[in-house]
Amino acid sequence: MGNNSDDDDSFTKPLGRWSVFYYGVGHMLNDITASCWFTYLLIFLTDIGLSPRDAATVMLSGQIADGFATIFTGELIDRFGHFKVWHGAGSILVAISFSSVFGGCLPCTLFGTSSSTMETISYSTFAAIFNVGWAATQVSHMSMVNCITLNSTSRVVLASCRNAFTMVANLSLYAVALVVFNVTTAKTHNNIENQYRWIAYVSIFIGCCFVGVFHLGTREPRLKIGVQGSSHARISWSYWFKRALYYQVALVYMLTRLVVNVSQAYLAFYVINDLRMAQSAKALVPAIIYISSFIISVTLQEVSWTGPRLKGYFSAGGMVWVFCGVVILILPKSMSGFMYILSIFIGVANALMMVTGVSMQSVLIDTDLNGCAFVCGSLSFLDKISCGVALFILQSYQNIERDVSSSMEAANSKPYHISITRFGLGVVPAICSLVAVAVTYTMKLNHPLSKPLVQPLLE
Repeated sequence: MGNNSDDDDSFTKPLGRWSVFYYGVGHMLNDITASCWFTYLLIFLTDIGLSPRDAATVMLSGQIADGFATIFTGELIDRFGHFKVWHGAGSILVAISFSSVFGGCLPCTLFGTSSSTMETISYSTFAAIFNVGWAATQVSHMSMVNCITLNSTSRVVLASCRNAFTMVANLSLYAVALVVFNVTTAKTHNNIENQYRWIAYVSIFIGCCFVGVFHLGTREPRLKIGVQGSSHARISWSYWFKRALYYQVALVYMLTRLVVNVSQAYLAFYVINDLRMAQSAKALVPAIIYISSFIISVTLQEVSWTGPRLKGYFSAGGMVWVFCGVVILILPKSMSGFMYILSIFIGVANALMMVTGVSMQSVLIDTDLNGCAFVCGSLSFLDKISCGVALFILQSYQNIERDVSSSMEAANSKPYHISITRFGLGVVPAICSLVAVAVTYTMKLNHPLSKPLVQPLLE
C-alpha cells in the first residue's frame, strides 16, 4: 500500500527539465513536414501546373486519410498501449513517404504520361500515405502527456515545450527554404521539383535526428498502468459523448487548428500575389511568425496554470487574431512592409491559442487515462477534416477569381478587391478565433490543479 502511495505521489510531482525537453522534441519530424505541407504544398502544385481545384484535391485526400487514421490509431493505442512503438512506426512512414509528396509524379514517369489526372492521383496517393504515418505519430505523442504525469501544471509545460519545438521545426524549415530559394533557380518544371525535393530531404533529416533524441531520452509511460491498474481497460466512447466539456474542447481545438492551418496555407500566396513582396518573403514572413511564437511558448512555461488562466490567455490570443485578420483584409500593396510587424502579432496569437487550446484537452482527460488516445484522435479527426474541407472550398473559388480579376483589369475596374487569399488568411481565421473565444467563455475549467513547478524552466 505504501508503494502505491509513493508511486501516486511521484506522478503528481513536477517534471524535471530534461524530461520536458526529451518529450518536447518528439514531434519535430511531424512539425517540420506539416509546416512544409501547409505552407508550400498548394503553391508547389499550382506552380508545376495543377489547377487550384486539383491541388486542393491532393490536400483534401491527405487530410481525410489523416482524420480517419487518428480515430483508428487512438482506439488501438487505448486498447494496447505502446506509445513509443506507434510513434516510431509513424515516424518511419512519414520519413519514407514525405519526399514523394514533393518528389514528382512517379506513375507519370513509369507510364510516360503527364496528364493532370494522373498527377493528381499520384500526389493524392502519396499524400494519404504520408498522413497516415503522421497521424500515428501525432496521436501517440499527444496522448502521452496525460500518462507521463498527473501534475496539471507540468502537463501544460509539456504542451508548451512541444509548441516551442514546433516553432523550432518551422524556423528550421524556413531557414532551409530561404537558402534553397536564393541559391537555386525555378525557371522550369524540373527546377521547381528539385527545389522542393531538397527542402523535403533536409527537413526529413532534421526531424529524424530529433525523433532519435526523443526515443533515447523518453521512457514508455507507465502512469496508465500505475493509476488505472491495467493498460488494456478501455473507457467507452459514450463516456466522452455524455460530457458537455468534450464538445466544448473539441470545438475550440478544431477552430484553433483552422486558424493556424488555413492562415499558414495562404500566407505564401498573400505575400507574393496580393502584397507583391519579394520571393524571399515566402520564408521571411513565416519565420518572423514562428520566432515570436517560440518566445511566447517558452515564456508560457513559467506560468502557474489554473482553469481561468487557460481561458484568459486563450481569449487574449483569439482577440489578437481578430485584429490581425482585419488588418490583413485591408492592407494595401503600398504598405506591404507592415506585414513584417503584423507577423509578430500573428505569432503571439498562434502561441497563446495553441498552448492553451491543447492544454484544455489535458483538463478534459484528467485521470481518465484509458481514453486519452481516443480524445486526442477524435479531436484531431475534426481538425483534419475541417481543414481539408475549408481549404478545398477556398481553392475551388481560385479559378473563378482569376477569371473575374482578368475581366476587371480588362475593363480598367478598381484594382483593389477582396481576393480569396485575403479571405482565407484574414476573414476565416478571425471568425474562427471569435467563435472559439465565445465557446471558451462558456467552459467550466474548475479542475483542481496540482502543485506548480518547484523550479522554473528558465532562470
